[in-house]
Amino acid sequence: MTILDGKKTSNDIKNEIKDIVDEMKSNGEKVPHLAAVIVGNDGASLTYVGSKVRACERVGFESTMVRMPATTSETELLKEIKKLNNNPDIDGFIVQLPLPKQIDTQKVLMAVDPDKDVDGFHPTNFGRMALDMSTFIPATPFGILELLDRYEVQTSGKHTVVIGRSHIVGRPMSILMGRKGFPGNSTVTLTHSRTKNITQITSQADIIITALGVPGFLKAEMVKDGAVIIDVGITRVPDESRERGYYITGDVDYENVSKKASHITPVPGGVGPMTIAMLLKNTLLARERHREASSK
Repeated sequence: MTILDGKKTSNDIKNEIKDIVDEMKSNGEKVPHLAAVIVGNDGASLTYVGSKVRACERVGFESTMVRMPATTSETELLKEIKKLNNNPDIDGFIVQLPLPKQIDTQKVLMAVDPDKDVDGFHPTNFGRMALDMSTFIPATPFGILELLDRYEVQTSGKHTVVIGRSHIVGRPMSILMGRKGFPGNSTVTLTHSRTKNITQITSQADIIITALGVPGFLKAEMVKDGAVIIDVGITRVPDESRERGYYITGDVDYENVSKKASHITPVPGGVGPMTIAMLLKNTLLARERHREASSK
């Protein structure tokens, strides 16, 4: 059984990006600049954005964090997004989710300039991805593709089962695994909360990608021997016996499923670190695109 080590792979990617940025600096070129907008004081969101800022520092990117109070109106947030869209110094930016209830998330994501949408959430980028065109792939699916690629996990002709149909992971993953090329060329089944006989489907899968957020959902009896298991789920489970008062777990019963799998991602340390690495990769791509556009 091979552990798909997202921590090590993400560090490799960051080192590769740093080398490119160092070369840009030595050539006197503008380095990539990533901005993050965070509304309110959600603890997990603050931690996540903080780790993005540190990752930018590590690879030599410029970064900006725009913090707005939880009482921010939709109009105020849209004004801030317009500023970032019009700021030529910002190559890419993200709006950290979830947003407070008074703000329409869809409206906000639609307001982001697709050329700066390094999260890959804008319908323009999603459509380009679905049509196999060059675009920003959402960071988590992009990270999964990169893991499969770097560990040379065969996907062509395989049966991939995706559990969960979110716009951020499940749905894009189902499209990407079915596309031509590597990783891809799979026969894909997309399952979700209304799927009947899910064990019958997962037990036939060569590759299972689960993004449900239900701790321990995928059990050993749902998996065939030699399957590749990608666990995107990440849940804080309260546990008073631990110093932090909780532990982090995924959608997979790791202890038992790992005995049957050929490859598996751990939680934490699997898909999570890859998400930030691929956000950096998308920002680098945005910078290169903007440089090309300005030289025409």
